Amino acid sequence: MDYIVNTLENLAGQTAFASLNWGNYLMIAVACFFLYLAIKKGYEPLLLLPISFGMLLVNIYPPIMEEGGLLHYFYLLDEWSIMPSLIFLGVGAQTDFGPLIANPKSFLLGAAAQFGIFAAYLFAILMGFNGKAAAAISIIGGADGPTSIFLAGKLQQTEYMGPIAVAAYSYMSLVPIIQPPIMKLLTTEKERKIKMEQLRPVSKLEKILFPVIITIVVSMLLPSTAPLVGMLMLGNLFKESGVVKQLTETASNALMYIVVILLGTSVGATTSAEAFLKFDTLKIVALGLIAFAIGTAAGVLFGKLMCKLSGGKINPLIGSAGVSAVPMAARVSQKVGAEADPTNFLLMHAMGPNVAGVIGTAVAAGVFMAIFGV
Repeated sequence: MDYIVNTLENLAGQTAFASLNWGNYLMIAVACFFLYLAIKKGYEPLLLLPISFGMLLVNIYPPIMEEGGLLHYFYLLDEWSIMPSLIFLGVGAQTDFGPLIANPKSFLLGAAAQFGIFAAYLFAILMGFNGKAAAAISIIGGADGPTSIFLAGKLQQTEYMGPIAVAAYSYMSLVPIIQPPIMKLLTTEKERKIKMEQLRPVSKLEKILFPVIITIVVSMLLPSTAPLVGMLMLGNLFKESGVVKQLTETASNALMYIVVILLGTSVGATTSAEAFLKFDTLKIVALGLIAFAIGTAAGVLFGKLMCKLSGGKINPLIGSAGVSAVPMAARVSQKVGAEADPTNFLLMHAMGPNVAGVIGTAVAAGVFMAIFGV
């Protein structure tokens, strides 16, 4: 009888119930809520589902993120900036830069939306973070998860990488909820109804030259951005050259999805209760929201300015797409515009600022790396 009792006690001691604390249970509940948003609500499930499942795993079995644990080795690829760069390769292979080439003024809207990053940097300094930590946190304002992870790794802010990455990807997923109220607050119904002229056709030569020129210009000015911008443009060159269809398909599908699985689960696994439930985490989440809201507002306000200067030919809503959540932010611009006028089609116009925002966020990261001598 004693043998049976001891065996049962040993088994009970090996269960997760014996070692979990209230924080773990709270994070498990948060993970389940994120799973609900991903599966039931469809909020960027490709990102949110693996992140939330990684969160679930690490709070049930923390050793999975310790040396020797499966997700620890996935996470090292994040720290070494390998995963973010490969994500950019896939994004480039999926992205059409035609709307940006056809309307170069979109670069200005993409640049305006980066204002949220630099505003958040100042706020983070005021809230007690050091310069490097503030820079890593502020990139959340670009709604660009890979760049946030890339910069946090380069600036050696690994202690904040988990909260930064989760906040960045969460805000990317919640773009359809966060942006519309800001967009509607800052625009009139008349402005939202503005129909823009059809974009001019873009030649194949322009599309081939674009990634080459951008790589040369940006990498010459900010060499530290070469891993991100270079992979983004290489993926796009695969697509636009038309001579490496197998590489395009691999980069935009199989490789992209493999990297998303590894990146998502490892990012989620950084959210153990011990590492995540801190006051600094709350400040990071708040700063990320502030940065994202300011970036959205800055894009819309600059769009209003361009609307005035163009004599009412530019719909200010496309400015909100200047954050780099591709293509979700462009879809939100289309949705809000269609609510005002169902015959209004802004998607392709919004894609210009949207892809400009991807480049702009990488450039902002390069500026911070240059400032801190990385």
